[in-house]
Amino acid sequence: MPYRRLPKTDAARLKALKTLLDNNEIYTVRNRFIDWQTLNKAQPAYDRLLTACEQYRLTMAAQIRNRNKMERSMQLAQVYLSHFIRVLLMSVERGEIKKQNLALYGLSVEEPGVPNMVSIKALTEWGKKIVEGETARLKKGGRPIYNPSIGMVNTHYDIFLTASNQQQELQNKTKRAAADVDRLRPEVDEILLDLWNQIEKHFENEPPEVRFKKCREFGVVYYYRRHEPHDY
Repeated sequence: MPYRRLPKTDAARLKALKTLLDNNEIYTVRNRFIDWQTLNKAQPAYDRLLTACEQYRLTMAAQIRNRNKMERSMQLAQVYLSHFIRVLLMSVERGEIKKQNLALYGLSVEEPGVPNMVSIKALTEWGKKIVEGETARLKKGGRPIYNPSIGMVNTHYDIFLTASNQQQELQNKTKRAAADVDRLRPEVDEILLDLWNQIEKHFENEPPEVRFKKCREFGVVYYYRRHEPHDY
């Protein structure tokens, strides 16, 4: 014997509600067996869930698109920053820049090296330090570093920051959209449970082959246990 189970996915919830709402029989006075109060809740609940799911889909798609853009800008920023630091360290080795100036960039004077900038947080912090450090050294009369210049480094760093901030904003939007869907699920499930109880009550005296067929026509979802014959 098949058993009833509420939908586990939003697509299934929407399908169950739509199947019911699209069934003209529920709107006829003579045959109406679903309470109008419950029925009047079903349509707004369907509309709200459909809108919330669509909003979540759109924000997630935008987040994915921007993530690809951010990753490309991040790679370029990492390349330009690491190259700049290497040129800076070679200039120190050649004696063109005093070793003490490395402190302006937040770099170790005792053990200078290219810092790890793999994460977004590390790249954001080191980009700021390097740009500010070079600006401070130039203000003291130091000769600028070229190939890459700090201007080119700063350009790619700013592009990365913009994409990173946009990504954070999109992630926040996606979280809010997901939370909206989460808040609607209990309400929709409660309405579905009420509707299905009324539907099954109406057809409870019908033989199984008729009862299950009719209930399915009104959106009730049944499942079969493993190895159970699909008789109805």
